[in-house]
Amino acid sequence: MRFSLSLIAACAALVQAGVFTQQNYNDISISGGVAGNAQNEAMAVFSALDLNDLANVDKDDLDFLNSVNQICNDAEDEAFNPAIDAASGEEADALQRGKIKNKVLKLTASVLKLQAQAAQGQDTSAKLAEEQKKLDNNISQDEDEAGNASTFLSFDATTD
Repeated sequence: MRFSLSLIAACAALVQAGVFTQQNYNDISISGGVAGNAQNEAMAVFSALDLNDLANVDKDDLDFLNSVNQICNDAEDEAFNPAIDAASGEEADALQRGKIKNKVLKLTASVLKLQAQAAQGQDTSAKLAEEQKKLDNNISQDEDEAGNASTFLSFDATTD
């Protein structure tokens, strides 16, 4: 009987494990290509997450979403902003479009994390409304530039 209960507990722990694994920024970045579809590109990065069962998102996955937010923010500050400042014309515009796509990824991670935390009983309504407003603004900016080139910038960072 003890063996059966231990086995069941071990299997249950495996089922509840997070769906995300450690990722390099360059592997999850959506900044390159063309503008206009950043929302779908960002959701594809998080496609392993069951959006119909956010109440059961594993703590490791919440940590992963938070980590994506952090490394995207670092990429914005340490890679995109300096590159945009040093560029001009279409080069700067393409970098700016890449930065916007990076922001969509960052904010999508934040919104998903906050939605999961809310589904798990935490009061995230104020922060969720704030982050959703930022996300909507960046999605709109991306869509306004649909079809125009956006620049990928390599950045050395890894999710937790």
